Amino acid sequence: MKYEAIVIGASTGGMNALKVVLSALPKKFSVPVLVVQHLSPRSDSYLVEYLSKACKVMVKEADEKEKALPGYVYIAPPNYHLLVEKDRCLALSTEERVNYARPSVDVLFESAADAYGRSLIGIILTGANYDGSKGLRRIKQCGGLAIVQDPCSAEADAMPKAAIQAVNVDYVITLDKIAPLLNKLTEEIGE
Repeated sequence: MKYEAIVIGASTGGMNALKVVLSALPKKFSVPVLVVQHLSPRSDSYLVEYLSKACKVMVKEADEKEKALPGYVYIAPPNYHLLVEKDRCLALSTEERVNYARPSVDVLFESAADAYGRSLIGIILTGANYDGSKGLRRIKQCGGLAIVQDPCSAEADAMPKAAIQAVNVDYVITLDKIAPLLNKLTEEIGE
């Protein structure tokens, strides 16, 4: 199976969790990574700066109508939903909050599932609510792969537990094992 994109959702404790996962990806990582980290609407670009210092891949805030490229991590801007359109360009929205959040993990995951289908990997990391469960279920319905951080290793276990209850996930693994798995999965080119 050739995977073409990865989506990641995180909330409470997500900055450190994202750093662990994303810093272990190689500079020429073969697929784009799209991230929703729940942030205050008044947040600045600190998350992008924080991750950029730790990562080999390029980390940037997502822009409207931007094409998602391999080797890049796209972070949803504060107070905007991040979506993937059918042509796989990124879109930003200020529509209503979903699960009390904007950006919402569910919004990203559901739109990415519709755009990428079975070539999408969805990952739920630490978080204190249930955002992402519905979106991860949509990824599985479209034939994609579901990975959830082991709740025992999460700073806040509510998001991982909710995802595990809602979806028949493919992998429940500790944080340190996620990047090695992604490297392995994205190297497989359907041989």
